[in-house]
Amino acid sequence: MADCTDYLALLSSDNKEIVRESAFKAGEDNCVEAVPKLAELLKTNHLGIQEAVDSSLRKIGGRETVEAVIPLLRSDEAPVRNLAMDILREVGNQDMPSLIELTQDEDPDIRIFVSDILGSTGNMLAVQPLCEALLKDPEVNVRYQAAVSLGELGLEEATPCLNKAINDEEWVQYSVIEALTKIGHASSVNALVKALDGASDLVASMIIDSLGEMGNVKAVTMLLKRMPDAPTALRNKIVKAVVKIIGGKSLTLLSDDERERFRQYLLVALQDEDEEIQDAAIQGLAYVGGEEASRGILRIAAALDPDRDQDRLALIIGFLSQIGLTEALKGGLLGEDQEQARVAVQVLAQIAPDECTLEDCVCQVLMEAFWKAALPVQRQIVGVVASKSDEQSKDFFIRVLNEHEDGTVLKSAVYLLGEKLRLAEVVDRIFPLLDHQYDDVKEAALEACIAIGGDGVQARFQEMFTSEEPVHRLMATYALGKLGPMENLEILRQAVEDVVPDIRKVAVEALAASGGDDSVWRPLVLHRLSDESKDVRLTVIEIMGHHYDQEMVPHLLDALNDEDDWVKIRAMDALGEHSTAEAAPRMVEMLGNTNRFVVMKAIEALGNIGGSAAFAALLEVTNSDEYELVSAAEEAISKIQEM
Repeated sequence: MADCTDYLALLSSDNKEIVRESAFKAGEDNCVEAVPKLAELLKTNHLGIQEAVDSSLRKIGGRETVEAVIPLLRSDEAPVRNLAMDILREVGNQDMPSLIELTQDEDPDIRIFVSDILGSTGNMLAVQPLCEALLKDPEVNVRYQAAVSLGELGLEEATPCLNKAINDEEWVQYSVIEALTKIGHASSVNALVKALDGASDLVASMIIDSLGEMGNVKAVTMLLKRMPDAPTALRNKIVKAVVKIIGGKSLTLLSDDERERFRQYLLVALQDEDEEIQDAAIQGLAYVGGEEASRGILRIAAALDPDRDQDRLALIIGFLSQIGLTEALKGGLLGEDQEQARVAVQVLAQIAPDECTLEDCVCQVLMEAFWKAALPVQRQIVGVVASKSDEQSKDFFIRVLNEHEDGTVLKSAVYLLGEKLRLAEVVDRIFPLLDHQYDDVKEAALEACIAIGGDGVQARFQEMFTSEEPVHRLMATYALGKLGPMENLEILRQAVEDVVPDIRKVAVEALAASGGDDSVWRPLVLHRLSDESKDVRLTVIEIMGHHYDQEMVPHLLDALNDEDDWVKIRAMDALGEHSTAEAAPRMVEMLGNTNRFVVMKAIEALGNIGGSAAFAALLEVTNSDEYELVSAAEEAISKIQEM
């Protein structure tokens, strides 16, 4: 292995690859003696050597590296200077005196470079020289960089000098304000506010944003005093800062005069093109709003894209609901602007109580608006009211049921009157909807009729089962299974023999869910294990798994011979889940199936069943060349070993 002396010789080689390799090795072996030569090689116009040298100098570090790299800051080659600065940003804190000395250099570029580097040292010793540069250096770019670096250090000890520098040239002011914002010390509030007097509009805007970011409440009073004389753009910025500092709710604690004055400022800020200012105004108006605020915020919300601006829209709707029911919302609900109407319904939905009553004005507004609104808004309204109404709203929904034709609207009415209120008086109107052109309306009507129940409803479905229309028999079978399977056993007996597979499937499900005497429904269900429909057979297998006992085992074993692989798989799942020992030999046979998924399921089942036969068969599978099978077998074996 070469030592540092060897590396020094190798670093002078004419072979670029040897030099590159030696530069890397010098860093790995921490060869301090090689630092001067490595620093010299940074000037080599060879990217590979530069990368190796850069890496090694960072690894070695120390005073030697800092002293060797500093001269490169004076290089005429920009890439060399940049490399030197990057290295010093990382290791410069290991020799602070050498860096600090450069802050007095005659070359302003060097003073700029070192001011930049000191900001990356994270060292308290950098604060004083940077403050000296900020307050006394004749070169504006040095002062600018000193302020930037003090902000990067983020040490509150820098606050006094930054506060003094707030009145420097505008270019420096930018970096001073940014630095003060990062540090966030309370002592800066006064300095920043005082600087507003002589600041340009741009700097004043930055100062106000800074005060908002700092969030110090003592800035609020000073900012409020400056609002009357501030130009509109700046005043809007102050509105945003004040709301950001104290929040919207605290505005209610202002005196009546202050609150009203600030409300007017908020209304003006609502017209600003800056979204952040708009949002701050909206947040404030949520607590001190009124009609004009509600109208303006509604207009903004209606212009948003519901998909792209989803989060912002949700916040604005929440703030609008905070203001409460206004004439502006009522007007938006009935106006020609459909987007405003859409938002108005969403706001009113949040304002409305969980249970609408005849006394609740919000629900009344929605119901009265319904008949005057366009269809999309009607759909919104009826959905909101249906979710919140009780029996006191039934007349409105009965009218909807009698006079409306839209499927979405009818579904909401059917839900409220049938599923929620279970009003027997509307059965005659809901039952015909079982023949509606849209399936979702049929389904809603079916669930509503089942929810209402009663002898009359049951009799209607019993009669419907005699229909020649398969869909009628299907709905009747489903409904009678829900209303009372044992009471309708004879019909369900017929249904399990129906020519339509879906009807047989629904009947089987109804019988199994009846909770009645097993000896009554089991034979009917198990008989369908030989059904010509795969879906019916799958349903039977799932039922057998749910009602598993020893009687089911022979049937499940027979199902392993089914022509359909999915039926086999469901039977395997049931047998494996219940660790049916009798199934182990059959599962071993299944390992030879041509369907890969069947084989995987057999492995899984054997892992659940356990036993010596299963263990031996799984060991054999681990000899396979197929990774997926081997992995599954190993997992199953682990499960058996844990039993």
